[in-house]
Amino acid sequence: MDYYSSLKSSSDLKYFTVQEKETLLRIGVDRESYTEDLTSFCRKKVLALRSDLENYIDKCPQFQSSFQPLEVLPASAEIIRCMAKAARLANVGPMAAVAGAIAELLGEELSGYCKDIIIENGGDIYLKSRTKRIITIFAGKTPFSNQIGLEIDANEFPLGLCTSSGTIGQGISLGKADAVIIKAKTASLADAVATAAANRIKSTEDLKLAIEFANKIKGVTGVIAIKDSKLAAWGKIKIIKLR
Repeated sequence: MDYYSSLKSSSDLKYFTVQEKETLLRIGVDRESYTEDLTSFCRKKVLALRSDLENYIDKCPQFQSSFQPLEVLPASAEIIRCMAKAARLANVGPMAAVAGAIAELLGEELSGYCKDIIIENGGDIYLKSRTKRIITIFAGKTPFSNQIGLEIDANEFPLGLCTSSGTIGQGISLGKADAVIIKAKTASLADAVATAAANRIKSTEDLKLAIEFANKIKGVTGVIAIKDSKLAAWGKIKIIKLR
């Protein structure tokens, strides 16, 4: 799995991985909160979330295939409602929010036990922290990859930080962006908007268009869009040089 952005490794966090089918999570929590039971706890939560999703798709196959927002059945599971809401705001299909939704709902569950949390699901991240964090940006073969980072202040957490690309990774994108990174109040929203914004980029001339689309969506707090040697940004974005 390709990672478009990554938390710079911090000695104050204990990292572990959880994998279930296509879902591969890299999880970091503060060391004082970590216990061996957390791995099994997270795995059970991921299994439950995936089960809810798979059961719903069995009943409504279009939920998996649609490229447009969908109304969901009454009393649907939380992950279904979460994905559908984000998709509606971004005007994309609900599966555009699946990775962010899994990270978000697991992160909210862990918040009752851990003080600092990062859950990285491919290019989609849920973050909660008592201190500022730096995210390394990866944008394929562009000159920005691993050279710049996004610094996030402690007072902004919890939040979602998600990336979509049309040139790297296995996710579906209708555009050719090297990376669109969305910072939002929730990871599900960040995931859906990243997909929608990246779909709009075919060349460097489209960066402004993607930024203007994303910044109109309530809950989005920052945007970075990268294509070739060009970068555009909007919102509460603090870019720092790493090397």
